[in-house]
Amino acid sequence: MTSSPRPLDHCVLPTADLDVARDRLTRLGFTVAPNGLHPFGTENCCVYFADGTFLEPLAVADQAKSEEAARQGNVFIARDRDWRSRHGEEGFTALVFASTDADDDHARFVRAGVSAGSQLSFSRPFVDASGEQDVASFKLAFAADQRAPDVYFFACERVNAPAVDRSALQRHANGVSRTKAIRLEAGAPRDFAALLSALTGSAGVETASGLRFPASNGDVLVERSADAARPDAGLLLTGIVFRVTSLADVAALLTEGGVEHTMQQGRIIVPPAPGQGAQFIFEEA
Repeated sequence: MTSSPRPLDHCVLPTADLDVARDRLTRLGFTVAPNGLHPFGTENCCVYFADGTFLEPLAVADQAKSEEAARQGNVFIARDRDWRSRHGEEGFTALVFASTDADDDHARFVRAGVSAGSQLSFSRPFVDASGEQDVASFKLAFAADQRAPDVYFFACERVNAPAVDRSALQRHANGVSRTKAIRLEAGAPRDFAALLSALTGSAGVETASGLRFPASNGDVLVERSADAARPDAGLLLTGIVFRVTSLADVAALLTEGGVEHTMQQGRIIVPPAPGQGAQFIFEEA
């Protein structure tokens, strides 16, 4: 089920502590937004990019409120809770696509047999770097595959986009301007082609290592699992690729911040760490 390619929106990165996430992301050269509190017991500290994509480190602020939301059928909270119960507090659980009509996306996911449950509508306060405030409102439609319990997806419609200036939050010391690609891993990438096609709005393209699904502002890359001991591991979110202006500048910044990294095939690779959740890959424009 394809239409026109839809844009990547953001990545959900569960973490135990937003202070740890803020410190880690700052040492990686990112500007981190003030904390944002959800009405269902979670909070975030986002990193916004000039292309409209962002990272969402996510922590549990109110355990009781979060548990109640999950009992009431909140897919976002239930998926986060279940993942943490299996794997701990740090990781990369969800890839989100931008939507102009979450109701239509939900109907599309149901027809394609990939819906992960009921839609979710909510609002939360938003504060920019200068302290200006507004209310952000969202509507979400969820998708998943039962063969891949450790990852889920959703389409996010911004019903009310905050009327605040994000330009200061979109400037980063590491020079990142956009999310270039999202990397996933699967024992059999073809098993998830229908799901990812429904999400991205594009057909998968064969690559040497698996499949590529072009989004309108980047790529979704599904690579065959390198772990022969886990041929049935399902689908996992593993890495985020960022575009930067200078790898030399990024390397200097990471060295100064004491961040472990390696240079491989003209890219800088930073392994996952608390507050980071996924492998970060920096590629020069």
